[in-house]
Amino acid sequence: MNALVLPGVYAPQDDTALLAEVIAEEPYEPGAEVLDVGTGSGTLALTAARRGARVTAVDVSRRAVWTARLNAWLSRLPVRAHRGNLFSPVRGRSFDIIVANPPYVPAPEARGVPRGRSRAWDAGDDGRLVLDRICRDAPALLRPGGVLLIVHSALSDPDRTLELLRAAGLKAAVVRRRWISFGPVLRARQGWLRERGLLGGTEEREELVVVRAERTL
Repeated sequence: MNALVLPGVYAPQDDTALLAEVIAEEPYEPGAEVLDVGTGSGTLALTAARRGARVTAVDVSRRAVWTARLNAWLSRLPVRAHRGNLFSPVRGRSFDIIVANPPYVPAPEARGVPRGRSRAWDAGDDGRLVLDRICRDAPALLRPGGVLLIVHSALSDPDRTLELLRAAGLKAAVVRRRWISFGPVLRARQGWLRERGLLGGTEEREELVVVRAERTL
């Protein structure tokens, strides 16, 4: 995961590493069509491409798209990176695998609409500003037998993720969990998170989860 990261682009962290592990273990054939939505540095896209997948990467950040393209070029891997909001650049297409490490950190409403670097982590009052959109729109882009892999914090209600994906007809479950120490953003917000009841009184770690959802028909 030694990706080059341009200023202002989300650098690969524990959540990226956790999802990369699951992608590396997911059974799919060389030539499978993979979509990495919210690609950031392109690390997850490159993980899939190394296994022979044909990868499309999307990010709303222009710098992230440049970064993903540069890392693909440096790695000599065929990743096509496009700028756009979630699934808008790939309308009309379908995929065998969709992977997502979206913004998922709960943010006080006073912070307003995420801008700049904070777009990579701020996700509204409940942390689900982007997660709910992915759960709503991704199932229609999966081919029969296709799989959606999402990583996010347990602070952002994994049960809601499972509920939405199952309601869309997917077979969904949490397949990986990992506890990590707070990063700078959560350390700065822990007082607010405790007031919201999202953190215990002495908790100084967060749990990451990976949800796997499969289209069986």
